[in-house]
Amino acid sequence: MTPARIKLACAVAALLSAGVWLGGILVLGAIVAPTVFREVAMPASADAMTHVFVSFDRLAMSAAAVVAVAEVVRMRFSDAGPTRLDVARLAAATLAGLCAIVQGLWLSPAIVGLHQRGAIRGLGELGLELERFHAWSERCGKTEALLIAVFIGLLAHSLSTRDFQPGGSTT
Repeated sequence: MTPARIKLACAVAALLSAGVWLGGILVLGAIVAPTVFREVAMPASADAMTHVFVSFDRLAMSAAAVVAVAEVVRMRFSDAGPTRLDVARLAAATLAGLCAIVQGLWLSPAIVGLHQRGAIRGLGELGLELERFHAWSERCGKTEALLIAVFIGLLAHSLSTRDFQPGGSTT
C-alpha cells in the first residue's frame, strides 16, 4: 500500500469516526434527551438517560482514539512534515478527545452517582450539585461538538489539497 493510500484510508477512518461522534452528540442533545425528559416520568427518564450517556461516552472516547491514531499515522506518512493545517486539525481533535475523556471519566460518573443518591436537579444540596455537574456536562458537550466540527472542516479541506488530487503527491 502506498503512503498516499495509507493517508487516504486514515483520513476516511478519522472522518467516519468524527462523523459518528459529532452526530451522536447532536442527536442525543437535540432530540433524545429533550424527548425522553419530556415524555417519560422521573426518575425513569433520568435512569434511562444516564445509561444512554454512559454508553455514548464509551463510543465517544473510542471515536476519539480512532481519530487520534488516524491523525498520527497520516502525519507519519506526510512527505513534508506537519503543516499548520495539520497542527490545527490535531489540536482540535486532541481537545475534543480530552472533552470526551472528561465527560466519560468524570462528569457522567458524577452525575450517575448523584442520581443514584436521589438527587433531583435544583432541589436540595445534592440537586444543586447535580445542576452544577449537568451545566459543566452541557458546556463540555457543546465545546466537544464545536471542536469536532472544526476538525471535520479542516480534514475536508486537507482532502481537497494536492495530496489527494489526480497527479498530486503520492507520498
